[in-house]
Amino acid sequence: MKFYSKCMLIIVALAIVFFKCFSQEVKYPNKFEGYLFAYFEGSGPGNVQEQLRFAVCSDGINWYALNQNDPVIKSDTISNSGGIRDPHILRKEDASGFYITATDMNTHKNGWAKNTGIVMLKSSDLGHWSHSAVDLAKEYPATFAKVKWVWAPQTIYDPIAKKYLVYFTIRFEDDDKLDFYCAYANQDFTGFEKEPTLMFSPKFGGIDGDIIFKDGIYHFFYKGNTKVDGKEVKNGIQQATSRSLQGPWVEDFKYLDAYAGTGTPVEGSSIFKLNNSPDYVLMYDLYTKGRYEYQKSTDLFNFSDAPLSFTKNFFPRHGSVIGISGQEARYLNSIWKGVPGELLIPKLFGDRFQFVAEGNPIITHQYTADPAAIVDQGTLWLFTGHDAGGKQKTFKMEDWSVFSTTDMKNWTQYPVPLKLSDFSWAKGGDAYAGQVIKRNGKYYWYISTNALGIGVAVSDRPEGPYKDAIGKPLLTNKDCYDSKNYWACIDPTVFVDKKGQGWIFWGNSECYYAKLKENMIEIDGAVKRINFEGFNFTEAPWIHEEKGIYYLSYATGFPEKIAYATSKSLEGPWRYQGILNEVAGNSDTNHQAIVKFKNKWYFFYHNGAMQPGGGSNNRSVCIDEIFYNKDGTLKRVIMTSEGVGKR
Repeated sequence: MKFYSKCMLIIVALAIVFFKCFSQEVKYPNKFEGYLFAYFEGSGPGNVQEQLRFAVCSDGINWYALNQNDPVIKSDTISNSGGIRDPHILRKEDASGFYITATDMNTHKNGWAKNTGIVMLKSSDLGHWSHSAVDLAKEYPATFAKVKWVWAPQTIYDPIAKKYLVYFTIRFEDDDKLDFYCAYANQDFTGFEKEPTLMFSPKFGGIDGDIIFKDGIYHFFYKGNTKVDGKEVKNGIQQATSRSLQGPWVEDFKYLDAYAGTGTPVEGSSIFKLNNSPDYVLMYDLYTKGRYEYQKSTDLFNFSDAPLSFTKNFFPRHGSVIGISGQEARYLNSIWKGVPGELLIPKLFGDRFQFVAEGNPIITHQYTADPAAIVDQGTLWLFTGHDAGGKQKTFKMEDWSVFSTTDMKNWTQYPVPLKLSDFSWAKGGDAYAGQVIKRNGKYYWYISTNALGIGVAVSDRPEGPYKDAIGKPLLTNKDCYDSKNYWACIDPTVFVDKKGQGWIFWGNSECYYAKLKENMIEIDGAVKRINFEGFNFTEAPWIHEEKGIYYLSYATGFPEKIAYATSKSLEGPWRYQGILNEVAGNSDTNHQAIVKFKNKWYFFYHNGAMQPGGGSNNRSVCIDEIFYNKDGTLKRVIMTSEGVGKR
């Protein structure tokens, strides 16, 4: 009995080891934040359709073409025929690179009569690709001299053989049957180790196979059909399953797509898993309708009934999808442009996104608002609000952003340094305007949350991350003693004078100010209010000083302009000096920062100029120079499209 028990334990242990060793569900080192779609185009001139293109998205559903939907690699540089179709992209098992296989076929030039080979590509970075073309008829004439079609090659890693298996549909000239053949790729992925052999022969034939591994089972999706007396009566997406890539493959003869039997044919089925989700997406090409749709599943056997549509700014034909990291998305954008903004924003600690300001707005991959800036050790740091999403009808602001530059042209963005949710007391608010100031080696970020008050966060680095410094609001509406606005306690600006005294100004409709204690997290003394002749204050105060003169700039009226006043003391009296900046673009609000950097003064503001979707609730930060008159007054700011980065 003891011997039997020991044997059973050994068997169980070996089974566990076997499953762990040969599981195909690879754990890649990168956290995937988006998706890359490799495809060929279904619209435009026929001579440019059958070429490799890429598209990217953040959610697997809403796609954006790279390179303005022009090819990322031209087919005549990689194929024998001058065209490629059905590209399949795969991340290597060890995450060291990528493989693409594609049909070597140019139907625009040669029609559908014959193609005898495939294209194989490899890359270490998604941007630089080497290639080879494999002609089965020439390389393996004993078996494939009379091959008619070699279609839709794909690649999968075989953990038992520790090799990459390439499989594809074959049809011979003297046989109408469509079967799947396969061969292991050679070590440098330029061809096959041996002559391809039969892999899977569906009862009625099949094309466009795609294999995925889950829970010990290989799922083989393909376009199949049903025939009666040799005549096709139905077609659509089917699957076969196996415990091994070597088979046997068991067909279930069920149709998975919603269009089977409807007269609307589909092909080019491809399956991929959504990032951070149990769901799988089975997508397919409605090639007679010019649409791409999908159905979802969690177990790869049962799929949603109703098809869903992708949104896209292109018209893809048969392609495939892999997950990509934020770093990979940014690299793709540096080469071909077109990556949606949410994938460009760094998310992991230590990650960065570097970009060049091409004029105003300076940031075009996300909406930004309410700029504030400081200069620290030769670097200008820009802190902004973030209008989330785009096309918003109201303010939707959940976090703040931080950028830096040393030349006003080349910029670096850092991971989100501070979120509204970092303030436990700020439930239900919005991440309104704020300002960062450095003191005693620390950086203090004063933020506003609409009706919930002004908070302060602290960090040891300008890029953050920041944390709530006091666990409660620094100021609330109760401190706005003669205001009737429930949103009165917003838009803080901070300043440390030459004597080392810290000050904070804020407000909406009324402008308040108070001293700060040296610790920068407590109010020192009474709250006071500014008032002087001509002072029509709306919001957004900002303090700066030059040659012993203090400048109080602020938003006035609505839609807002920027006006300013001057004084010899931060406690006044203030003298109104007029309008500094007109209404900014199609934004009702305006919010400024004024900073001296490398002997020039800069005026930061926001407008609604970033399109599509820009406006009062979807704003963008701009920068122009600001100049002084001889008497110390300021010249009106001339807002430009060129900005300061190109000068």
